[in-house]
Amino acid sequence: MQRTIIITGGAGFIGSHVVRLFVKKYPGYRIVNLDALTYAGNLENLADVENAPNYIFEKANILNVGEIDKVFNDYHPDGIIHLAAESHVDRSILSPLDFVYTNVIGTVNLLNAAKKIWLTNNQEAGSRNLFYHVSTDEVYGALGQTGFFAEETPYSPNSPYSASKASSDHFVRAYGETYHLPVITTHCSNNYGPNHFPEKLIPLFINNVIHKKPLPVYGDGLYTRDWLYVKDHATAIDTVFHKGKIFDTYNIGGFNEWKNIDLVKLLCRLIDEKLGRQAGESEKLITYVKDRPGHDRRYAIDATKISKELGWRPSVTFEEGLSETIDWYLQNQEWLKHVTSGEYQKYYDLQYSKQ
Repeated sequence: MQRTIIITGGAGFIGSHVVRLFVKKYPGYRIVNLDALTYAGNLENLADVENAPNYIFEKANILNVGEIDKVFNDYHPDGIIHLAAESHVDRSILSPLDFVYTNVIGTVNLLNAAKKIWLTNNQEAGSRNLFYHVSTDEVYGALGQTGFFAEETPYSPNSPYSASKASSDHFVRAYGETYHLPVITTHCSNNYGPNHFPEKLIPLFINNVIHKKPLPVYGDGLYTRDWLYVKDHATAIDTVFHKGKIFDTYNIGGFNEWKNIDLVKLLCRLIDEKLGRQAGESEKLITYVKDRPGHDRRYAIDATKISKELGWRPSVTFEEGLSETIDWYLQNQEWLKHVTSGEYQKYYDLQYSKQ
């Protein structure tokens, strides 16, 4: 079945795994990767599929209405998977407006573009149309020692990042209610895995352990997160896109709650084993640093709904996924070198500018 799907933020961490999965799994689909290639967008993530006949890359910024409208008019997508976002909490504390622009206004620009394509002359959208918005569990705020975030949990965002994502969620829902635009939203827990930009905890600490640099742990290290292997998240997105109920919401979690300090110690132990270092050597790199403002104590996702209704469950435990992730970084030191040096930003000019 021929379909055209625009995946925004497809050169980013999660987006690249979704693009790769769809390009390889659905050769009859035309997959358009729309990405502005800001600092976290890396086309080296997709070098293995860039020449696939059903893959197209379009460099465009979701803040530029003209660029977005051109892409939508050129390809007339029947599906949109929206992953483009500013996502780093620390950056949002330093520069909240960047998150408002990209996560809120950028999302509204995409909703308007979809509305123009699908809802012409006040007609209903087609049965195959879908605007799939990928969000975060952080919109729910923080949990105590017990309990889980469910789809009905009230919003209570505590950081500029989560506030911007909460706002974008509300706009998506409003477009579904007001214009009958076919929408679905999912909220995921913390992702980890290959190709993760090394500003986030796991890739940063893997890189630091490899190079014997300090491991800065916020506060007392007892902050708790649910961790989701990025390849499992990609299969969940695939499942929701094809089987999810329009106007509904699904939580996606890894059933893997870990305190930060326990995670870091596990990471140190695994890397020491893989590099043949003395047991406990890398744990000595752990240093406790001043906590960040508004740091939520605990997140935990109840992913029962997507499991029962759509049949999705994570395929790996955290220990398995973390081991595979470490192996990937150890085997892809050139990728890591390019990212940390900024060399990756030249990839677009080298591969696409002459086309």
